[in-house]
Amino acid sequence: MTDREALPLAQRPDADLPGHWLLARLGKRVLRPGGLELTSRLLGAAGITGADVVELGPGLGRTATDIVAQHPRSYVGVDDTAAAGEAVRKIVAPVNGKVVVANAAETGLASDSADVVIGEAMLTMQGDKDKRAIVAEAFRVLRPGGRYAIHELGLAPDDIAQDTKDEIRRDMSRAIKVNARPLTTAEWAALLTDAGFTVDTVDHAKMALLNPARVLADEGPLGALRIVGNLIRRPAARKRVIGMRKTFHRYRHTLTAVALVGVVPES
Repeated sequence: MTDREALPLAQRPDADLPGHWLLARLGKRVLRPGGLELTSRLLGAAGITGADVVELGPGLGRTATDIVAQHPRSYVGVDDTAAAGEAVRKIVAPVNGKVVVANAAETGLASDSADVVIGEAMLTMQGDKDKRAIVAEAFRVLRPGGRYAIHELGLAPDDIAQDTKDEIRRDMSRAIKVNARPLTTAEWAALLTDAGFTVDTVDHAKMALLNPARVLADEGPLGALRIVGNLIRRPAARKRVIGMRKTFHRYRHTLTAVALVGVVPES
């Protein structure tokens, strides 16, 4: 780890910041590969209304806002970043929600305490062992019949060659400065079924995180203008975003956004 990588995220220069935190610094609030549209469909499939909901890695709270709007019975966010937790606590106050500072693989929450666990764009950033640990923790926390809803970066088709997977992962990790490990839809489904879930729904959307039309749809006109203004003022950030966009465009026929809901069997 370099000296600059050891700095807290808030103090790191734009050139060294992980891609999702760089975009957040620029004012982007929707950091999901399938955008608000896929998140909305995922929440609908998960059944939020009247449920005890746990969100893993709520970040800046954009999805928490949509969860609260669907009137859950309770909300618990689990985030390993205390600063992010403060922002989310304000958002979930209307449903007496809370945020605990913990690792998604070791939440400290009681077993069989939730009806829905939601995680978006977080498993992609984990290695295979950590992916399995987080999914196992979601299974432990959920009651029988509970739903685990994920929205992640996918690879297509399911029979994509391993060397192509390795190339994409290498180039993406270089661009976003995070060791991203997206899976095919079949591999995401297997990750859930191996932990004991039954896959209930599978959905897809175009991976267009940095496409102008998607940014406008997700952030609105004022939000999009704010991002453009920040890019103009921050040349290092602009260079990074251009590099990320080029990488996403290069693999546009292979990258996808995938959302799945797994269900804990009743018996």
